[in-house]
Amino acid sequence: MPDKYDFLVIGSGGAGLSYALRVARHGSVAIITKKDSAESNTNYAQGGLASVIAGEDRFEDHINDTIIAGAGLCHPEIVDMVVREGPSVVRELLDWGAKFSTREGELDLGREGGHSHNRIVHAADRTGKEIEQTLLTAISRHPNIHVFEHHFALELITEHHLDREVTRHDQDINCYGAYVFDTRSDKVEVVLAKATLIATGGLGEVYLHSTNPSIATGDGIAMAYRAKARVANMEFMQFHPTTLNVPEANSFLISEAVRGKGGILRDRNGYAFMSDYDDRAELAPRDIVARSIDDYLKKSGDESVYLDVTHIDKGELSVSFPHIMETCRSFGVDIRKDWIPVVPAAHYLCGGVVTDRDGRTTIQGLFCAGEAACTGLHGANRLASNSLLEAMVFSKRAADESVAYIRERSWMSGVPEWDDSGTVNAEEAILIHHNKQELQQVMWNYVGIVRSNLRLERAFRRTHMLFEETEEFYQRTRVSVPLCELRNLITNAYIIIRSAMSRKESRGLHFSTDYPDQVEEARRDTII
Repeated sequence: MPDKYDFLVIGSGGAGLSYALRVARHGSVAIITKKDSAESNTNYAQGGLASVIAGEDRFEDHINDTIIAGAGLCHPEIVDMVVREGPSVVRELLDWGAKFSTREGELDLGREGGHSHNRIVHAADRTGKEIEQTLLTAISRHPNIHVFEHHFALELITEHHLDREVTRHDQDINCYGAYVFDTRSDKVEVVLAKATLIATGGLGEVYLHSTNPSIATGDGIAMAYRAKARVANMEFMQFHPTTLNVPEANSFLISEAVRGKGGILRDRNGYAFMSDYDDRAELAPRDIVARSIDDYLKKSGDESVYLDVTHIDKGELSVSFPHIMETCRSFGVDIRKDWIPVVPAAHYLCGGVVTDRDGRTTIQGLFCAGEAACTGLHGANRLASNSLLEAMVFSKRAADESVAYIRERSWMSGVPEWDDSGTVNAEEAILIHHNKQELQQVMWNYVGIVRSNLRLERAFRRTHMLFEETEEFYQRTRVSVPLCELRNLITNAYIIIRSAMSRKESRGLHFSTDYPDQVEEARRDTII
C-alpha cells in the first residue's frame, strides 16, 4: 500500500464510497476497510432513503416530522438543509446507476413510522445493498480510487505522534492520516493524507443484541475521541423494535416498512397492544415502539411479541419484502401465514463525532460522515430512513470542503513508524472473547432501552475494570483486530455511559426511571 494519498477514507459504507467518488476527480484516494468492501451497515439497510419527491409532500412536512421525532434536540438549520438537498442526492444515485423500486413508471415511495407522507425511496427491502453495489461498481471503474480490503485503522496521526506541544483546544490539532494495520501481511503502515474522512459506521456490537454486522465496533468514533475530537449525544442509541427472535437468526431486522404496510404487533394471545401505548399504534416512532415492546415483555414474562402480516395480500408481500420473506422462511417462519416472533435490538446511533454543516470535525483535516457522525440532524431520535439521506448529503458536503481544504496542504514529514517494541504475540484469545461478552452483557442489562442511576453506576464500574484489564493487555501485546475492536468497544461504552449519566431527563432514545419526564429547557447536545 503506497504511503501518500490526497484523500484517505476509513470505511466502505455509503458515506465513504460516495465521498470517494466525488473527491477522486481532484486527487488520489485510498479507501481502507477492515473486511471486504461490501461489508458495511449500508449494505444491511432494508428500509430506504427519505426524500420529498412527489405527491402532496412538502419540504416543510419532512422537516416537521424529523424535528418531532428528534424530541426537540435537532438543529433546525441542519434539518432544513438536509431535507432540501434530499432530491438532488436521489438523482445523483440514479445517475450512478441505482435501480429503485418503481410503480407505473414512477418511484414507488413507501411510508414508515413517524412520516406524514409516502416519501421512502427504496429498492424492495434491500435498499442499502442496491446503493452499496451501485457505488462499488462506479468506484471499480475509477483510476484514482484504490480500495484496500482487510486493512484496519489503528489510530489517527496527529501532533500527539509528532512529539509536538498541543494546546488544550482541539481546534489546534491537525490530522495527517492514520496508522493502518494490514491484517494479511501483519504489518502496521503509516498512511499520510491531506484530508481524512471517518466513515466507519456505528457501534451496535457494544450491545448483546444488535441488528448490525459484527464489524460495527465504533472504530472511527473511538479513534477520533482518542485524538481529542469532540463527541456528542452518545446516550441516544436507537433500538429497532422488531428483529427476528428465533435461534441462529442473529437479530435479523424486520424493516420498519413492514409496519408501514400494515403489520400489526400482537401478544401471544393475538391482542394488538400498541394502541394502549400510543395513538399512532404501530406507526409510532421507533423509540416508543421499542419501549412499548420492552415494557410489554417485562410485564408478561414472554420472550417475544409477534408481528402479524397474514392479512396483507401475499403477492404484495412477495414484491415488497422478498428478502425478509426468504430469510424468515429459512428459519421456519412463513410470514404469509405465520406471525413473526420479534424483540428489540440495538440498531442505530444518533450521536457520534461532532461535525459542522460541511462534515468538518473539531480536528483540522479530519472529516466525518454517516453513522459515525453527529451532525445535528437526528436530535434525540432518528426518523426512519433519514440515515441514508444524511450519509449522502454530508458525504457530498464533506467532499466539497475537503477538495477546497487540500489545495493549500502538503503531506506531513517526520511521522514516526508504529512502535511495537517490547510487545509479544497474543496467546490469550479467550481473554479478549470473554471481556467482549462481559461488556456486551453489561451494556444490554444496564445501559439498554430503560436505564437508571443505579444501573449506570454499576455499568460504569464494570466497564472501568474491563478498560484497565484490556489496556494493560494492549500495551504488552502486538496488535490484532479482535483486541483493537475490544478496545474501541470499551471506549464507546464509556462515552455512552458518561453521556447517559449526564442527562437528567428522559428524552427520545434515552429513558431513565429516575428522571421519567422531560425538562423544559433541555441541553441540546451532550459533549464529551
